[in-house]
Amino acid sequence: MTVQLTEFSDSLPQTDDFRSIVLKQTPLIDVRAPVEFAQGAFASASNLPLMNDEERQKVGLCYKQHGNAAAVKLGHQLVNESVREPRVQAWSKFMEQHPEAMLYCFRGGMRSKIAQQWLADSGRDIVRLKGGYKAFRRYLIDYLESLPSLLVQHDIQPLVLAGRTGSGKTLVIQQIEQAIDLEGIAHHRGSAFGRHATPQPTQIDFENRLAMALMRFMEKSVRHLVIEDEGRNIGSVSMSKSVFDALKSGQRIIVDTPLAERIQITFQEYVIEAQQEYPQIADWVEFMRAALNRIQKRLGGERYQRVLKQFQQAWDLQARTGETYGHEAWIKTLLTEYYDPMYDYQMQKHPHPPCFQGSIEEVIQFLQSTLQ
Repeated sequence: MTVQLTEFSDSLPQTDDFRSIVLKQTPLIDVRAPVEFAQGAFASASNLPLMNDEERQKVGLCYKQHGNAAAVKLGHQLVNESVREPRVQAWSKFMEQHPEAMLYCFRGGMRSKIAQQWLADSGRDIVRLKGGYKAFRRYLIDYLESLPSLLVQHDIQPLVLAGRTGSGKTLVIQQIEQAIDLEGIAHHRGSAFGRHATPQPTQIDFENRLAMALMRFMEKSVRHLVIEDEGRNIGSVSMSKSVFDALKSGQRIIVDTPLAERIQITFQEYVIEAQQEYPQIADWVEFMRAALNRIQKRLGGERYQRVLKQFQQAWDLQARTGETYGHEAWIKTLLTEYYDPMYDYQMQKHPHPPCFQGSIEEVIQFLQSTLQ
C-alpha cells in the first residue's frame, strides 16, 4: 500500500523566544501523546496530540526495530486522512479561540512539524517552538538555577513570612501583590493534612510553574519578594537547595496570632473548605484518618489515641447533627501539643530576631508600607 508522506514547505515559522511566551502567557498546543503530557507540561498548554498513546507506542517500537523512515511511514499509516481530520479540526478550533497560539512536541521535530504543516495545508499558520518541550523546559530549569544571582542583579530582598501553624500566613500572602504563593503553586497546604482533593502537580510541572512565576515577578521592578516560611518539600514536590536557600535568605516577619483565632483559621481551611473539595464527605474522613496515621509515631501513642478519639467524636457529631464545631477540639490539641513545639524548636535555629512581628492586620500594614 502506497503511503502519502507529508511534504514540508521551507517557510514554517519557529521561535525560541521562551521569555516572551512566559511573560505573555501564550497559549500552547502540546501535540505529544497524553502519557508524555501527564509527566510534565506548561501551564498555558493544552494537550491536543498528533498521536494517541497506543499509536505513539507502535511508532516508537517501529523506530527501534526498523529505523526512522519506517517509523515515519507507520505514523502516516496510523494517522491516515480519516484519523487526521478531527485532530486538525481540534487544533484549528483552538487557534480560533487563541489566535496567538503556538505548538510544540518533545524536541520540536517531526511531530510538531507535521502538525504545523497540516495546519498550513488547511489554511492556518502557526509558530512552533524551536527545540520543543525539551528546550523550553531546559530554559526554565536554567532560570531557576540562576535565581540567587538574579535576586542580586535585580536588587530584590526576600522577606520570609513566618508564624505558628494556623496563624494566617497564607491570608497575608494573598493580600500582598509583591508575593509568590509557594503553596498555591504546589497545590498543597504545606502540612501532613495539607493535601487537596485534586492531585498536586508533578515535580516537573511545579518547577515549570515556579520558574514562570518568578520570571513574571522579576518584571515588576520591585525591591522585595514576600514568601511564606516553607520547607524545601511542599507535599510531594520540592525546591532545589539553591532556590530554597535563595528564597529563605531574607529577613523574617512573624505573624503572631492568638490561639483562638488560629483554631478558627485552621478549622475554616482544613475542615470547612477541605470538606467542600470532596464529592463524598466520607472521602475527607478517610483522608484525615490516613493523615493522622502518618504522624502517629511523632505524636506518640497516647496523644495519637487522644486526637483520634477527638476526631471520631467530632465526626460522629457532624454525621448526626450536621454541626462541625466539634472539630475544634482535635485542632486545638494538634496545634498546642504537636505543631507549636515543632515551631519553637525551629525558631531556636534562628539567631537573629525578626524585623517585624504583629497580628495579621499589623503585618499586612507593615508590608504595604515597606513595599511601597
